[in-house]
Amino acid sequence: MTRSLVWSLPNILTYGRILAVPAVMLCFYFPGNTARWTALAIFVVAAVTDFFDGYLARAWKQQSRLGQMLDPIADKLLVAVCLLLLAGKGDIGGWSMIAAAIILCREILVSGLREFLADLRVSVPVTKLAKWKTTVQLVAMALLLAGPAGEAVLPGTQIAGLVALWLAAMLTLYTGYDYFRAGIGHLMTD
Repeated sequence: MTRSLVWSLPNILTYGRILAVPAVMLCFYFPGNTARWTALAIFVVAAVTDFFDGYLARAWKQQSRLGQMLDPIADKLLVAVCLLLLAGKGDIGGWSMIAAAIILCREILVSGLREFLADLRVSVPVTKLAKWKTTVQLVAMALLLAGPAGEAVLPGTQIAGLVALWLAAMLTLYTGYDYFRAGIGHLMTD
């Protein structure tokens, strides 16, 4: 891979999304609404780059193996760390921990399945429903990251975030099953 592809704008956006993870995490160590708004702002910028890095890489023909590897890792890191932070702060608790666990488990299982299938040179394309799942998941995270700060501005923000989290979990189950079904034939060849 050429140096120009390593430092292409799509890859820089992906690197930025990875760097957003510790930045969001740092915000959770400060009290008050300002920290929550800052965490939300960083998260939203990172979520928007998720769309643009892939779009620009395809449009400018700057797709690279590095980008293909790092893009899903960046997504999963951002979602997993936010879920953990929100659970630690109590924004996700009780029965909603099940939704968070479903999302985390699916991310790990699908990553493992994709890695296994990649060794077999089998591609599992991302479905439209999986893209919707990601969108709902990101909206849920954003609402929950706003937390008490969002609740002060727009009452019901946290409950809307939990409802979106459950919807994302249901979509996660379905799309996870979809990926497993697509790969099961390759798992049973021995």
